[in-house]
Amino acid sequence: MWIGTDDNNNNNNTANLDAAVNTPVVVDSNDDGTVAQELELEQMRSTLEEAIVETRSTTLENRPRLPRLALSKRNRAVVRALNPMLVTYLEASRDLCDTDSILFGAALAVCRIIGAKLSTAGRATGQSSAIPAWRIRIEERIAKARALIGRLICFRSGNTRPRIVRTVRMAFAGTNVSLSQPDIMQKLTERIDDLKQRIAAWGKRIRRYTERSTRFNKNRLFQSDQKRLYKSLQRPIVSGTGPAPNQADMVAFWRSLWSEPVNHNEGPWTEVVASQCASITPMDPVIITPDDVAEAVRRAPNWKSPGLDGLHHYWLKGFMVCHSVLARQFQEALNQKSLPSLFTTGITHLVPKDQGATDPSKYRPIT
Repeated sequence: MWIGTDDNNNNNNTANLDAAVNTPVVVDSNDDGTVAQELELEQMRSTLEEAIVETRSTTLENRPRLPRLALSKRNRAVVRALNPMLVTYLEASRDLCDTDSILFGAALAVCRIIGAKLSTAGRATGQSSAIPAWRIRIEERIAKARALIGRLICFRSGNTRPRIVRTVRMAFAGTNVSLSQPDIMQKLTERIDDLKQRIAAWGKRIRRYTERSTRFNKNRLFQSDQKRLYKSLQRPIVSGTGPAPNQADMVAFWRSLWSEPVNHNEGPWTEVVASQCASITPMDPVIITPDDVAEAVRRAPNWKSPGLDGLHHYWLKGFMVCHSVLARQFQEALNQKSLPSLFTTGITHLVPKDQGATDPSKYRPIT
């Protein structure tokens, strides 16, 4: 009886094993996609963590400049993917400065994930040149040609120093001209004349390109802002190419206007005004809600020039989970009647009113 039972069990197990081996396994086609998506999210989470840690250890002045991103589906998808990952960091945020560091780190992570180009230097030293790149290239060619002309003239005058001779040989490289030829002086003169003609042609090219660029900018300005175009035609453009004013005088002048405490005249009329305003009902306490933050951010331009922190409004719109945290922290700052220096410090550019002005009062501050 026991033996028969074992035989039956063995037969059943063998049949089940054969059925399991011979049964085709159906694999879900979405498994690979799910695994790849999870790996991608984990990589995003790691990039976000590194960016936030890096931002917290970097001063505001040394933060990289965040580029302007295209409004593509891929970029929006990356922002939406990082949005829920910020909840853990924002819940542990201590104050507005910490929240700003978290948001900037998230923006930095988005730029790194999509492969956007970031400036390695700080924003304080990342000023771009006003001279176009094509003009710089042509002026470099002119400078090299003038230096070569000077070396050729020195050799023609009898200067046979090794450096001069080496430069002359390089000037005739690729030709059948040798320095031992009897007509080398004539060849030198021809080469000098050729370089002078090249310099003249490059100079005309600069003037032609400049005129074309000026016409293009005026036509574009006419389409966008005719009033500004007519003003620029009526008065000359003021540039800051003259002697720069003394920095100490500039700081002292504007500090006397903005930083010195003001002593108001406490006359008897103030008591009269105070008695007249005593019957006015005080304003209700201001309560900042996440909807208020969302509405304020919605109306702000995406890529308007940011403040000292370098964070554009675009990121405040994309990372919507920060609205509740910002509302709470702004409410705390309002109740405590204090704001961090991050929100009270700006970047001021002094634009000269007159040509070559050295007087600090002749500059217009734009913050």
